[in-house]
Amino acid sequence: MDLTVVAYVVYLVVSIGLTIWVARTLSRNGRIFLGDVLHGNEKLADAVNHLLVVGFYLVNLGFVALYLSGDDNIADTRGVFEALSTKLGVVLLVLGVLHLGNVWVLSKMRRRGIMEREQQPPVPPQGYLGYGGKDAWATPSGPTAPPAGA
Repeated sequence: MDLTVVAYVVYLVVSIGLTIWVARTLSRNGRIFLGDVLHGNEKLADAVNHLLVVGFYLVNLGFVALYLSGDDNIADTRGVFEALSTKLGVVLLVLGVLHLGNVWVLSKMRRRGIMEREQQPPVPPQGYLGYGGKDAWATPSGPTAPPAGA
């Protein structure tokens, strides 16, 4: 059998196996994170998690398929290892970049959600301005003198 074909088969088996493992790990552990990002809406968290996994599979397996072809014929065992290390290294880098991109977007969403939950209402009024007359500077506890210079 041609060593180039052997390299292709090993590349596909390892790349697809890594993609499935990473996708399952991200899905299992990312569900908890999504639940927090989406304020406890479990159905929405499950739906978003599933959509992210499908997108992850499509992008990564599409990249693996496009990156399959090689420019050189592999002549010896050393060439098999060199070709595999280059191809698998690039696949792992793409997996890592996709993962970090997902985590970055979700952390931005989470941070915005936390800020919205913790946002305080505006400061309550310190006094009430009347319609003129002696009670123009009245406070909730009763009338007070106007500030100096008023």
